[in-house]
Amino acid sequence: MSATITTASSADPSRTEDSMPKLFHGRRSPGRWRPQLWHLFLIPFCALWVYPFIWMFSAAFKSQREMLLGGLGLIPQEPTLENFARAWTTAKFGEYTVNTIVFTVLVVGIVLLVTSLAGYALSRPGLPLKKLIIGVLVATMFIPHGYTIIPVFLLVNELGLGNSLLGAALAQAAPVHVVPVLLFMGFFAGMPSELEDAAKVDGAGFFRTFLSIMLPLAKPVIGTVALMNFISAWSAFFVPLVFTLGNPGLRTLGVGMYNFFGQESTDFAGLAAGATISVLPTIVVFLLLQKTFIEGIAGAVKS
Repeated sequence: MSATITTASSADPSRTEDSMPKLFHGRRSPGRWRPQLWHLFLIPFCALWVYPFIWMFSAAFKSQREMLLGGLGLIPQEPTLENFARAWTTAKFGEYTVNTIVFTVLVVGIVLLVTSLAGYALSRPGLPLKKLIIGVLVATMFIPHGYTIIPVFLLVNELGLGNSLLGAALAQAAPVHVVPVLLFMGFFAGMPSELEDAAKVDGAGFFRTFLSIMLPLAKPVIGTVALMNFISAWSAFFVPLVFTLGNPGLRTLGVGMYNFFGQESTDFAGLAAGATISVLPTIVVFLLLQKTFIEGIAGAVKS
């Protein structure tokens, strides 16, 4: 009889599970609770990190008096748009926004062109001294950006591009962008060599193969590099400051923040509005390209 019971139980496992007490079904292993515990631990840190940005957006709609006396409150008692109007006209943020767009587009275009070509060249097998070149590129990451500003400034002036947005863009794009080069190199190294062999059969040279076949396939990496350099160029301060000292009309948004600081007082409410105008485009662009950014990083690392 015991053999019969054992056979029935093994033939129908659900009966054994259903016959277990409800107490065991309601329990969870400790491992299942770990993600929830991490979330509870990280939520306060996320709130502390996000709070200054939320406060800045809120302060942009407050008067100067309410901003200084209102403490850390987030809800404006008397919302106003005067700060944005003052930032856009009096502080010339309208002009600076146009300058920043031109500057950023130039920087992103130059960096994409140079890093994609460098990454493609380094991804080809048989390149002489390939490891040495990559080592030198990585070593440049440890050189502070400000240390090279003097020779770059002199070189741009020798080219006749001083006090111009093009000169500032060249200076911003001049340092070796190691991460974009490595991203392109990793992506192109994972592409099948049959694509290039077919292009050679059709008579395509190096640049035609690169522009017509390889580069269009690298859209995820292009989006990643474009986003990284867009944020960097849009928020740049040091290079635009140095290269627009002789022509304040070419200032970018980062440098234009100086207009809110006077000799005897500071327009903090206008500064909050100006910072909001400067930050919003980067947030919007990141939200639009975040999927491409993740795909580009994952594809390059996988390759």
